[in-house]
Amino acid sequence: QVQLVESGGGLVQAGGSLRLSCAASGSIFTIYRMGWYRRAPGKQRELVATLTSGGSTTYTDSVKGRFTISRDSAKNTVYLQMNSLKPEDTAVYYCDADLVGVAGRLEYWGQGTQVTVSS
Repeated sequence: QVQLVESGGGLVQAGGSLRLSCAASGSIFTIYRMGWYRRAPGKQRELVATLTSGGSTTYTDSVKGRFTISRDSAKNTVYLQMNSLKPEDTAVYYCDADLVGVAGRLEYWGQGTQVTVSS
């Protein structure tokens, strides 16, 4: 059974920084992509950043230049360094992974971690 466990959320003042972590555990053979999404109150879930196994990254426009996605392949862990945080970054952040486990190639989601940015 594959699990994604996020950590690192919290309350921070505008202009501050947070680093989110997402560790994938279980019987994992290949990870094709890991990423971060967020859902703000009253809004739809949106893509924040993704990182492929080949090292390609994608960022939503609103976080470019402020957020950085990275990984530790040995630990099956992806990180999201968030700098210059704004109140509009307040949301529940979810990690997802496109990977191959014993059940085949599936997409997995973490439970989410709350990020609150005060003005």
